[in-house]
Amino acid sequence: MNGLIQFISDNLQIIYILILAIFVGVEVIKNIPAVLHTPLMSGANALSGVVVIGAILVMLQSDPDDYFSLALGFIGVVLGIINVVGGFAVTGRMLQMFKKKN
Repeated sequence: MNGLIQFISDNLQIIYILILAIFVGVEVIKNIPAVLHTPLMSGANALSGVVVIGAILVMLQSDPDDYFSLALGFIGVVLGIINVVGGFAVTGRMLQMFKKKN
């Protein structure tokens, strides 16, 4: 039990970020109209945001000489951002389809 308390106290900031990411993900999924996205697509976009946060945390907590962790974090950030931007681009194009033409 003391090991768990020690782990929580050592990683309290990461736990707060995880909780914040969960709330942001839930709000993102909840506010996307069902007409535009299936729940799976919305969940994937929210998970990509969490991947970006996790990759940034990997990069922040890694040793500056640990190039493997830095490279994995960088790849995670790049791929996560591409996925998030792609999700927003698809949403934007879908919204353009529903606009009335003059």
